[in-house]
Amino acid sequence: MTQDPYRLGRRSATGLVVMFLLIALAALSTIVGLPYVIMKPGPITNTLGKLSGKDLITVSGAPTYPTQGALDFTTVRVAGGPGFRVTVWDVLKAAVDPNEAVVKEELYFPKGVTDKQVEEESTAEMIDSQQEAIAVALKATGQKVPTQVVIGQVAQDAPSAALLKAGDRVLAVDGKKVDGPDAIRSAISTHKPGDTVALSLLRNGKDVQVEAKTRESDGRTTVGVFLGTRFDFPFDVKIDAGNVGGPSAGTMFALGVYDRITPGALTGGQKIAGTGTIDATGTVGAIGGIRQKLVGARDGGAKWFLAPASNCDEVVGHVPDGLRVVRIASFDEARKSVEAIAAGRATDLPTCTK
Repeated sequence: MTQDPYRLGRRSATGLVVMFLLIALAALSTIVGLPYVIMKPGPITNTLGKLSGKDLITVSGAPTYPTQGALDFTTVRVAGGPGFRVTVWDVLKAAVDPNEAVVKEELYFPKGVTDKQVEEESTAEMIDSQQEAIAVALKATGQKVPTQVVIGQVAQDAPSAALLKAGDRVLAVDGKKVDGPDAIRSAISTHKPGDTVALSLLRNGKDVQVEAKTRESDGRTTVGVFLGTRFDFPFDVKIDAGNVGGPSAGTMFALGVYDRITPGALTGGQKIAGTGTIDATGTVGAIGGIRQKLVGARDGGAKWFLAPASNCDEVVGHVPDGLRVVRIASFDEARKSVEAIAAGRATDLPTCTK
């Protein structure tokens, strides 16, 4: 019997089906997003230098002094999250790269948030961290810096967005005076989502009463605003970090501002990187992605790294060769550590292992 040249054998047909399935799976793996984010080392930026041809820190109305060296803030590149996706291949590649980390998306971004909300919050955090950093630096030089709690930013989809304005000073919630961001959040959280809350505001020097509708966000009752602290600075200081968001550069901003408004080079010409949030009291707080920031600092040429004490458990055993880590818990400790490095007295500085 003559075999039909156009008929495939059963084994050949099965192999062809398997081949098509593999191709389909490979294609699908590049399309389907997974609920993870990938953290990678990002670039470092000198707070004492220029960005897009302009000084990153500018001061008006007060003397500034020439300096040298570098006080670098560090960053993390985050792949994935709301509005973005990572594929099987992205996760597999990151899993075998010691400088990258794969993290469940829900640990980094609250469920239900949009990419727009993430951007808004990140921008608000950066603005607030810059203001607090300036306040800390000025207070360290003996300047008096009065403070006020204000609405830093209003989410576009906030239920009462039309009634609230960035810059509004919050005086009272439900008729009770409030004296800080935590007190405001606590008072609002006593309501159920969908309720209204009475806010007493000061806007452009005038008292304004607002009945703001609440909503649920990340398990809390909110009115859809980001609170910030407004400082009455004795002179004008501006920080332009480009499109970087979040609060983790606060400590390095504070050191950069302090160096600009005090005589001499704080670093002594050394290249020092670091990270850490900072509040108006000068307390340095923990940040995310410190292992990637350590690698980014080393790759950027830094020899020293200032790390928040509260991140030390993540630092131990992950310090890149050629980088020395100094543990800090406050702006005062950070400043004294930089001064010790500049003076060649860094031998006894605290580390994450002592």
